[in-house]
Amino acid sequence: MKKLIFILLIAAHTVSAQYEYEPSSKNPYGKLNPEAPKQTADFEPLIGLCECKSVSRIDQNNWADTVMMNWKFKYIMNGTAVQDETLKEDGKHSGSIRQYNADSARWYVHYYANSTATPTLSSWEGNKTDNGNIVLYRDQPAPNGTPGFYRLTFSNISRTGFDWAGEWVNKAETFSYPTWKIFCQKKD
Repeated sequence: MKKLIFILLIAAHTVSAQYEYEPSSKNPYGKLNPEAPKQTADFEPLIGLCECKSVSRIDQNNWADTVMMNWKFKYIMNGTAVQDETLKEDGKHSGSIRQYNADSARWYVHYYANSTATPTLSSWEGNKTDNGNIVLYRDQPAPNGTPGFYRLTFSNISRTGFDWAGEWVNKAETFSYPTWKIFCQKKD
């Protein structure tokens, strides 16, 4: 009987160690797995909950009213990837799964939202820049057909918050048309 109890304790410890970086009551946002690519830590200052102000463009000359939102980042897949979730007061919620691929040396980000369930998730790719911003791109022509990207930029990243911008840019990135801006302060 003692041998069986010992085996069960060892098995329980092995299972819990297998998931030791997952969100838990002790670490509600999970922890970075030391075996993950080091770039997984790019999002470390964002891990946690932020209160944010979101504003998006209505048309070429006008911006909509500010929408308050919570933006939560956590480690997933036992600390080897990052998931985020937005809860907006206007009821338009969204999230992303963020994985760093060491072979391609790029972040891959897959986006989903409650307003449109799609069979294929939108995706962006990019990296942290030398100035500390995280910049992600998706091919997207302008409404007039001009080739370009929809660029997402996390900037002013610190332990107290960050800014975020979504904008269309031409391929040379000499022209930018912002369509969405978010300003966040860390809550916990």
